[in-house]
Amino acid sequence: MVFYLPETIEAATTLDEMSPRQIVSELDKYVVGQREAKRSLAVALRNRMRRQKLAQELSEEILPKNIIMIGPTGVGKTELARRLARLANSPFLKVEASRFTEVGYVGRDVESMIRDLVEISIDMVREEKLDEVAEKAEQNAEERVLDLLLPPQPATRVERILGEEDRIAAAAEQTHRTREKLRAQLREGKLDDRQVEVEVRERNFPSFEIISSQGIEEMDINIKDMLPGLFGQRTKKRKMRVTEAMDYLIQEEENRLIDMDQATRTAVERAEQSGIVFLDEIDKIAGREHGHGPDVSREGVQRDILPIIEGTTVNTRYGMIRTDHILFIAAGAFHVSKPSDLIPELQGRFPIRVELHSLTVDDFIRILKEPKSALVKQYSALLETEGIKLTFSEDALEEVARYAATVNDQTENIGARRLHTIMEKVLEEISFEGPDLKKKTVRIDSAYVQKQLAELVKNQDLSRYIL
Repeated sequence: MVFYLPETIEAATTLDEMSPRQIVSELDKYVVGQREAKRSLAVALRNRMRRQKLAQELSEEILPKNIIMIGPTGVGKTELARRLARLANSPFLKVEASRFTEVGYVGRDVESMIRDLVEISIDMVREEKLDEVAEKAEQNAEERVLDLLLPPQPATRVERILGEEDRIAAAAEQTHRTREKLRAQLREGKLDDRQVEVEVRERNFPSFEIISSQGIEEMDINIKDMLPGLFGQRTKKRKMRVTEAMDYLIQEEENRLIDMDQATRTAVERAEQSGIVFLDEIDKIAGREHGHGPDVSREGVQRDILPIIEGTTVNTRYGMIRTDHILFIAAGAFHVSKPSDLIPELQGRFPIRVELHSLTVDDFIRILKEPKSALVKQYSALLETEGIKLTFSEDALEEVARYAATVNDQTENIGARRLHTIMEKVLEEISFEGPDLKKKTVRIDSAYVQKQLAELVKNQDLSRYIL
C-alpha cells in the first residue's frame, strides 16, 4: 500500500552509507509489514552498492540477484519496488508480463521494456540537468524579455567620432535605469499582460518512421536529425503575453544550456548499471502448454523474456543497451499457478523468492492513520474545501478496518485497495450533501460506520458488487 511520506533521507546518511537495516527502515515509511520482502530488497540494493566498489574486472562478473515476490494484490509488491528505485535514484519501469506476446503474435515484443527503461532514464537525467541550469535559464530568459520590452540603443559610429562620449554615457545610464525599473516591474508581475513579439521556431516538420522488426513505436527516426544541414529550421514572429514569452524563452534557454549528448550517455549508463524492471503479473504467463488455445504463447513469452533477464544487448535509438546488470523484480499472486510452473531456465534467473502476507485488521488501521496522505486526511481535506470539518474517532477507523478485512475474506482479497471502496461508501452521504449541510462539523464514529455498511456486509451478494 502506498505511503506518501517525506522522501528525504537524513542528510548525514548517504545511500552508500546506508546499511540494509536502514534501507528497511526507509521502506517501513511507505509500506506496512512485509518484513521478509523488505529484507530481500534491501540486500539486493546493498549488493549493488558493494559491486560498484569492486575492480571493474570482477564487478562485471557479479550479476544482480533477481527477485520473485509472491502475494495477493494490494499488499505492497509494486510500491516496495517503486520506493526502492526512488531510494536508489534508479530508473524504474513497471510493466505487466501479460502485455507481451511471443514473436510472431500481435502485441509488444519483450525488448520494448528495455527501450522504455532507457527513455525513463533519459527523462530522469534531463530533469536533473534542468534543475542545474534552471536559475541560469531564467536569468537569460529575463534578459531576453527585457530586450523585447526595451531594445538596446547602441551609439552610432558618427556619434563616437564626434567625441560625444558624455552624452552617450548619459544616455546609456538612462537606458540602464529604465531597464532596471522594467526588471522590477517584470518580477512583480506588473507587465504580465503586455504584448511582445517573440521569434519562435516552427515545429511542423514531418517525421519519417522506419519500420523494423522492433516495431514502429520503438525505432522511429527523424530525417531532420540525420541530416541537420539539409533542412534549415524556419522561424516566425508571434505575439504573446509577457508571461507566455517568459515560459517559452525559459524552455528555449534550458534546451540550449543542456548538453543532451552528455545527458544521453549518462542516462544509458545509469539504465545499464542501476535500472530496475518490475515485471508484474508474472503468474499470468506461468504454465506450459501441451496443445492449442488462446494462451498458446505463454511459454513462448517466457522464452523471449529469458535472454533479456540472462543478459543480452538490445538495440535502441540511443545505441546498444546491455541488460546484464539490470535488476528484475517479478511479482504475481500465483493463485492458480506456482513459481515452479515457469520454465526451469527462467526459474533459475530468479534465485530469491519472498512471500508477502495478506494484510490484517491491525495493518489496515495503520494504513488509515500513518501515511502523510492517508485516506482519512484526503477526505478531510476534500470536504474542508466546502467548510466541512471532518473528524474520525479511533473506533471508527477500527470499524472500517474490520469491515475491509471481512469483505476481503468473504469475497476477493484485494488487500489495502478495499479501504478505498469502504471509505467511499462510508462517506457517500456526506460527500453528496456536503454543499447543503447546515452543520459544518461532522464526526464519524463506529455507530455511523455500522449504519452505512452493516446491511451491505450482511447481504453477501450485494456486497460482492458494491464493496
